[in-house]
Amino acid sequence: MDMVDMVNNLNVSAVNEKRAAQFLGVAVQTLRNWRHLRRGPAYVKMGRSVRYQVEDLKAYLLNKRIDPEWSLRREAV
Repeated sequence: MDMVDMVNNLNVSAVNEKRAAQFLGVAVQTLRNWRHLRRGPAYVKMGRSVRYQVEDLKAYLLNKRIDPEWSLRREAV
């Protein structure tokens, strides 16, 4: 079972940065760097704790999706 399936089965609305990193397939330090650079997925900061809403992680992945077929369809028009 991969991380996406685990998150979908847990019915959780937010995950910590370790789980978010696993979900996205990046290192925790990458998420920290992105936050510092104001990049990456949206997050919630509660004191020193950082949480990522699962819906925001999914939206981030969808936003980064590249469809190689799109350029072929576009050229055909």
